[in-house]
Amino acid sequence: MELRHLRYFVAVAELGSISRAAERLFIAQPPLSTQIKDLEEELGVQLLLRLPRGVRLTAAGTAFLDEARHILDRSERAKRLARSHRSSRDMLRIGYVQSAGHRILPRLIQHLRVAQPGSEFDVREMITTRQLVALQQGEIDVGIARLPLQTARVTLLAELSEPFCLALPSGHALSGAGPVDLRSAATETFVGFQRQRGPAFFDQTVSQCTEVGFSPQIRHEATSLYGVLNLVGAGLGIAIVPTSAAMLSVECVFRALSNPLRPGALAVVQLRDDPNPALSAVARVAKQVFADIGAEIKQIIAGLG
Repeated sequence: MELRHLRYFVAVAELGSISRAAERLFIAQPPLSTQIKDLEEELGVQLLLRLPRGVRLTAAGTAFLDEARHILDRSERAKRLARSHRSSRDMLRIGYVQSAGHRILPRLIQHLRVAQPGSEFDVREMITTRQLVALQQGEIDVGIARLPLQTARVTLLAELSEPFCLALPSGHALSGAGPVDLRSAATETFVGFQRQRGPAFFDQTVSQCTEVGFSPQIRHEATSLYGVLNLVGAGLGIAIVPTSAAMLSVECVFRALSNPLRPGALAVVQLRDDPNPALSAVARVAKQVFADIGAEIKQIIAGLG
């Protein structure tokens, strides 16, 4: 029996579904089912009742779940204790969503180098859900993730609220002055961010449209914010993007939205109760970086208005 078997079982038990657990764990459903069956065979008891829709714990499964959680918690505690004794020159491992890569991440690294001279960094691009798994499994120390987060096991070190705006090709009919009502774009062709590369970002931008009464006609997709803006600049459609995108050197026109229902939000996060002493510096630096960028975003919004 390995720790991964326990993680798999706990995920299935908590979600009540092998398919939903497979999504959380970033593995295919058939291998996950096989791992659970192997665990049951090793234990010699049935842990789950397979139902037409989902699964239910047996009495043995309920008892085993408590112990599995305890073992996983002790494993995570052992990792955190070991990491808490690292020297200040040890590597800080950072996960980040793609939309934070062009503005937030460079500044955060720059300020951390000043705050902790000699620091080294291991930086990995990850979608938000993957960051949450990586934090819990000790693969990264902090994440730059898109809110909201579907877990209580992490702590927010700093948060940045950022309204969305509309990116348009030069000369587009909607590229006038002042804020624009998003409903006026209901019949437009949209450029979107590939959902598998950033599901939270994709869902938030689409919800901006659905909440004012229409579904966006997304005909073109890109894997990065630069890619989205390049397609917009080429005249292939319009896009809903974070306001900070207006800081980039691209051939687009940006307009503030007069009816932004839900602003986008990014956060620097850590695993709750992580004793790593380096994270106090990260929190301090992240708050300053977000405050600076927040002030710049306010200036951009004023300019777009």
